[in-house]
Amino acid sequence: MPDPSTKSSGVRLAELMAALSTATDLGMGQPMEYAMTSCIVAVRLGEAAGLTEDELRDVYYEALLRYIGCNADTYWMASLFGDELAFRRDFASVDGGDSLRVMSMALRYMRDANAGNSLLQTLQAMVNGLAQMPQVTSSFFPGHCEVAARLATRLGFPATFVRAAGQLYARWDGKGTPALKGEEIAPAFLVAALAQDVVIFFRIGGADAAVNMARERSGGAHAPKLVEVLCRHAPQILNGLAEEPVWATVLAMEPGQQRVLTQNEFDNACLAIADFGDIKSPYFLNHSPRVAEVASATAARCALPASDVALIRRAALLHDIGKVGISAGLWGKSGALTDREWEKVRLHPYYTERILARPAALAPICALAALHHERLDGSGYHRNLNAAMLSPSARVLATANHFCALTEERPHRPACTPEMAADELKRQVKAGRMDGEIVNGLLAATGQGKPSTRKETVAGLSEREVEVLRLLARGQTMKQVAEQLIISYKTVDRHVQNIYTKIGVSTRAGATLFVMEHQLLD
Repeated sequence: MPDPSTKSSGVRLAELMAALSTATDLGMGQPMEYAMTSCIVAVRLGEAAGLTEDELRDVYYEALLRYIGCNADTYWMASLFGDELAFRRDFASVDGGDSLRVMSMALRYMRDANAGNSLLQTLQAMVNGLAQMPQVTSSFFPGHCEVAARLATRLGFPATFVRAAGQLYARWDGKGTPALKGEEIAPAFLVAALAQDVVIFFRIGGADAAVNMARERSGGAHAPKLVEVLCRHAPQILNGLAEEPVWATVLAMEPGQQRVLTQNEFDNACLAIADFGDIKSPYFLNHSPRVAEVASATAARCALPASDVALIRRAALLHDIGKVGISAGLWGKSGALTDREWEKVRLHPYYTERILARPAALAPICALAALHHERLDGSGYHRNLNAAMLSPSARVLATANHFCALTEERPHRPACTPEMAADELKRQVKAGRMDGEIVNGLLAATGQGKPSTRKETVAGLSEREVEVLRLLARGQTMKQVAEQLIISYKTVDRHVQNIYTKIGVSTRAGATLFVMEHQLLD
C-alpha cells in the first residue's frame, strides 16, 4: 500500500516560497511583494547575463528567500534601535560599505529609541550600543547566514542554493559577511543582491535612480559585469515593473520544471516556516510546534475527522507567521502596551492571513490560521467573529493557542503552571468566550499538563550543556548564564565552545535554531 506521506499535497513549492517571501518582506520593514518584484528583476537580469537554467532556478529562489535567516536576533536590534522594522526599512537604501553613513544612522536610531530618557541616560545607552556594534559582523550577521542556510536545507533545496542562502551579506569587494570576494560568491546571490537594490532605488526614483545606484556600487557591493549587463538591458529588465501583476508573473517565470510538494515535504516545510516565525523572540521559541501538538491532540480527543486534525496541525504551525510584521520591541516589552502598540499587536493574525492568502492550495489553512485569537463572544481579533461563525476547528486552534501561551513565559509575567492555565480556560468558558467541550478535550488530551517537548539528549550533549544551550537560546548573555547556574564565566565559555562543536554551529542564532529543531526547551 502506498505511503500516504508520499502523495501530492497539491502545494506548489514556488507558491509556498512566494508566500513565505511576503513574510520576509514584513520582517525587513518592506512592503509586501518586495521580494517577488526583486525575483522578477533577478531572473530577467540572470537571463540577460547568460546564466544556465539551474543557476536561474537558484537566482529565482534566492531573490524570494534571501532574508529567511534575518528573524534571528531581532530582539537585540530592537533593544538598541527601537523599532527594528523601521531601522531595516531605512537601512535598505544604504551602502553597507559606507561606514560613516551606517554609523550616523545607527546613532540616530539609538538616540530616538531613548527619546523619553534624560540626556545622560540617552548618552549612556548610545555608548553601550556602540560597544555592541562589533557584534553585528562577528556574531549577528554570521548568525543570520547560518539560520538561512539551515532553513534552506530543511526546505529541501539543493546544496548550490544552500550555499547562496548562507552568503546574504556578502559583497563583491570582500568587505561583507561572509568575507568572500568576487567570484568566490555564488552567482545566484550576486544576481539577487543587485536585483534587490535595484528594486529599492527603482521605487525611490525610477529606472534612472536604479541604474545610477548600480554604477556607484559597481566593484563595491556588486559585480561589475552584472552592473554592465543591467545598464545595457535596463529598459527590458525594468519594463512595466511598476504595473506588473507580481504574483502571476513570478509563478509564470519559475525556471525549469515546476515542483509540487509531497504531503511529507509540505509538513516539513510548515515546521521550518514555524521556526522561521518563532525565532523572532526568545519568548516564542517552539510556540507554534507546541500549539500544533496540543491542537491536534485536542482535535483527536474531540473526535474531529482525521482530515480536520491534519488541517488543524498545519494551521497551528503557520498561525503566528504574521508576528514577523510586528517589531520585536513590542513582543519583548515588559510593561503595559499603549493603545497604539496594542493595535499593532492585534494586526498579526491579519498579517498571517495576508501571507497565506494567495496560494489556492493553502486556502483552508489560511482561513483557519487567521482565527487563532477569536472568541465565542466576539471579543477576539482580528475579525471579532462570534460563536456562530467559528467552526470546531477554529475553536480548537484558539483554545490550544491560549493554553500554550499561558504556560509559556512572557516579558510581563512568568509562565503559568498547567493547573493555573486550566483554571483560566475554565474561567473563559464561564465567561462565554471559549467552548466548554473543546476545553475539556484539551485538558483531557494534555492531562492538564504542559505538553512536553523535551527529547532525549541529542548530539552527545550533557545535561549541563543542555541547560547552558537553553539559556543562550532564551537570549541570555554568557555572564547571565554564569550567574544563573552559579558557575564561572570561563566554565560557561568552555561549555559554549563544546556545544557549538557538538551540534555543528558557530553562532548563537544557529544554536537557537538547533534548540528549536530538537525541541530542547523546557
